Amino acid sequence: MKNPSDGNILDTIFKEYYAEFQQYEQTPNSRSSKIYVPIDCELLARRLRMDEHLLFGRLYYHLDQKYRYTQEDGSKVYLFAFKVGKDRHAVNFPLLAAVLAEHKLSFNRFMFPMAISCVALSVSIWAVLK
Repeated sequence: MKNPSDGNILDTIFKEYYAEFQQYEQTPNSRSSKIYVPIDCELLARRLRMDEHLLFGRLYYHLDQKYRYTQEDGSKVYLFAFKVGKDRHAVNFPLLAAVLAEHKLSFNRFMFPMAISCVALSVSIWAVLK
């Protein structure tokens, strides 16, 4: 079993359910909401090679708590909702996409200076040895 990062969990959900998010139609058999996409925690846990209860806990108790917010009118916007209409275990897909984009931006902000530092260190070592 693995313990993937928050970014890996969000990225896996995004890749697995992006097409479903886009295919929303307002019919009686469709999901309850355009923005809340129901997910299969068991399937995602297999893809991430982790325990499904641990995945659910990470989504429900950690990530939702971290990214949920309250709007000016007092309504709450959840990243992960236990139930939305008739759908269970649903993610707010636009919010998930925004959080994932922020994770990727933060990673790039860290890696770019790190790469420049490694190049500078290599040049310094090469100059000393020459």
